[in-house]
Amino acid sequence: MQHETVIVLDFGGQYNQLIARRVRENNVYCEIYSYKTDLSVIKAKNPKGIIFTGGPNSVYLEDSPTIDPEIFNWGVPVLGICYGSQLMMHLLGGHVCRAPEREYGKTEVFVDTQSKLFTDVQPSTICWMSHFDYISKPAPGFNIVAHTADCPVAAAENREKNLYAIQFHPEVLHTEEGSKMLHNFVRGVCGCAGTWRMDSFVESTIKDIREKVGDGKVLLALSGGVDSSVAAGLLSRAIGK
Repeated sequence: MQHETVIVLDFGGQYNQLIARRVRENNVYCEIYSYKTDLSVIKAKNPKGIIFTGGPNSVYLEDSPTIDPEIFNWGVPVLGICYGSQLMMHLLGGHVCRAPEREYGKTEVFVDTQSKLFTDVQPSTICWMSHFDYISKPAPGFNIVAHTADCPVAAAENREKNLYAIQFHPEVLHTEEGSKMLHNFVRGVCGCAGTWRMDSFVESTIKDIREKVGDGKVLLALSGGVDSSVAAGLLSRAIGK
């Protein structure tokens, strides 16, 4: 089944599933992939947008998660969150270093409401920060569109290339207007129509299962966790016992 897709690339962050959930709340289909996934697999999905998650590492260390900068040349909008924002700046020629002051918790962020990312967002808004490193200098072609008292680049954008980097976490409820920001990216920047529904996903999945199984049998390893329980529920609806 063909539908608009936003890809979440996971760099080891704890909120990868939550980011995907927020995208789906905008009625847009979303899948999560590891940053180690071959780019050809990602490109074949024909994504309308890509989101880089946060992560516990420092982008300037050799063994930290990274990605081929070619992804920025696809013409697909990219939103980097926390570590994802730092990685974007690092790969594109900006500077990331240890912050003089760590930011953690609810923080007042001053945003440029002319940015597509901050349409209808208050000029001063509360966001959730959690970082030791920070962007001290944005990459060439990027403009600073948000800052805090201790963070000179809380957000930066290259509007021409539809690349956005934000130091805070819009996916958590502590960021008061985070849902609006993600809506602005998914529906505004990426241009997703928002016509996908979870019930249509269930219907299409059941149809796919029936086609794959046919007259065969299925062995299900059921742990009792969420993933295998959902799989069991879908299989039960698709093929019965």
